[in-house]
Amino acid sequence: MLPGQQIPPGTPTGHMVICGGDALAHRLALELARLYGQRVTVVLPSLRQGHGPQIAALAADGRLAVTVVEAADLNHATLAAVGIRNAVALALTSEDDQANIHAGLRARRINPGLRLVIRVYNRRLGRRVEQLLDRAADVRRPGLSPAAPGASTTILSPSSTAAPALVAAALSGRSHVVHVDGRLLRVAEVEPGRQPGESEIATLALPAGPGRLEVSDELLPDPDSIAPEAGRVVLELLGQARQPHRRPIRLPGVSGVPLAALFSSRLRWALAGLAGLVALLAGLTSALTGQSPLHAAWLAVLDVLGIADPATDDGPGRKLLQILAAVSGMLLMPLLIALALEALGTFRTASGLRRPPRGLSGHVIVVGLGRVGSRVLDRLWELDVPIVCVDSDPTARGVARARAYGIPVVIGDATQDGVLEAAKIGRSTALITLTSNDNTNVETVLYARECNPEVRVVLRLFDDDLAGDIYRALRDSYPQAETRSRSVSFLAAPSFASAMMGREVLGAIAVGRRVLLVAAVEVAGNPDLAGRTVAETHRPGLWRVLAVALGDQGEPRWNPPPDQVLAEGDRLVVVATRAGLGQLLSSEDAQD
Repeated sequence: MLPGQQIPPGTPTGHMVICGGDALAHRLALELARLYGQRVTVVLPSLRQGHGPQIAALAADGRLAVTVVEAADLNHATLAAVGIRNAVALALTSEDDQANIHAGLRARRINPGLRLVIRVYNRRLGRRVEQLLDRAADVRRPGLSPAAPGASTTILSPSSTAAPALVAAALSGRSHVVHVDGRLLRVAEVEPGRQPGESEIATLALPAGPGRLEVSDELLPDPDSIAPEAGRVVLELLGQARQPHRRPIRLPGVSGVPLAALFSSRLRWALAGLAGLVALLAGLTSALTGQSPLHAAWLAVLDVLGIADPATDDGPGRKLLQILAAVSGMLLMPLLIALALEALGTFRTASGLRRPPRGLSGHVIVVGLGRVGSRVLDRLWELDVPIVCVDSDPTARGVARARAYGIPVVIGDATQDGVLEAAKIGRSTALITLTSNDNTNVETVLYARECNPEVRVVLRLFDDDLAGDIYRALRDSYPQAETRSRSVSFLAAPSFASAMMGREVLGAIAVGRRVLLVAAVEVAGNPDLAGRTVAETHRPGLWRVLAVALGDQGEPRWNPPPDQVLAEGDRLVVVATRAGLGQLLSSEDAQD
């Protein structure tokens, strides 16, 4: 459709509308049109800026049912013109929370039964807006609850959706945990030769060969084809989920070990040396004068402070000790001044930005404290992982959060000499670059690899082709180190698409450079599921059933027996590839 052209009022029902011209809108349109076979209308502010050219290319592809409309403002007339009244779902993907909420309110007035999926960064505001829009749908559709088919509101944040996968990629070797229905699903790597444990419920991937998992890994393999001695990535079922442990927010250096936080090791050694010298003088004084050790210590302290009477009536030994004590006292004043100045500087920076402590090692460096960086910072902090943050903007969104958490922050351009060194890149285990500029992220990673060739890197890239090329080049150049490239829109798009389809993606699992999705699926009306046994529903490389909730029973049965037959009223928890989930849900829609 040409820019500015309107959709006729008689547009068929059932199409989906996406409002936005960013990477998420592009990825979401591709996901809905290619994987789910939906007719999609994309409303974007410009066909020439941002991701406008890429979205226009989707409309030019005759294999995809994508229509593009250029509109500067999402007013009532624009929404009506693109067929909101006949649409099934609307996604608002702009980074402006206020604009998205305003457009959502307008769309709800036009079509009370619309599925609304709104991008909102402020989670507290998002929850309240979700309740407001659901109540509005209830009022405008008498007799129908907000949970009725069609009418729904889902508030999502791409940064919150993508953060777990980004953190999991950085913390290779640590367990990646997904919360599903109050239970914990843990992703773990099993070494070759280890027998399956009782907690294992699915094999997610098999390595293509010896060594680490790479791009050619086989995802969701057939259980019968897995050799017992092979290494694999598995999904384990743990106990009940608990709220993340949050450490109390405190000023760094105020509690814990005060001396270690307030004073440098050189000052502590100097103070200890002076105390030892005073103790030696006290011992010698007691031995020469025959006085008690306590009285001798008192005399030694007075001599060091220069407030004792001259030892005119004592012997040469006592006089010599008094002279030595007086000389020692000359060292005390500069030491006390140094201690006071260092403590003052520590307390001044305690309410500001904390610098990386001396001797820090085994930490994760987060470069870029914008929306995504802030969410990753929250996740790492909840996992009690040592962190150092780097950002060129002291007013960035996540800097205040890092200050509140007591996390060290280095202000500077990570591509410049000395900045990553100040963040202790040489002793770090992982680097996550999350700035909004691909060139900055790539340059930061290349510089980090020069400083520490074995550091694990996770870089955020918007360009998928560039991400693949950079990944392969870094893997070949540094085979001993792990490299992961991620796109936030790539990780977040499945959740947005599933919400528009009326389903729920429960979590994302990163395996190599690919992503597996944990989703809730209804059996009713799906020919790939209804009337089949659990074993028959498995599709190697596409999806696998993890749990079954029978009819109205809310408690799912994990790792169900292979011969259990699925009934129309059952609800499943599945792990699937992106293509597999799209095929699974498209089969269900074909029967509706």
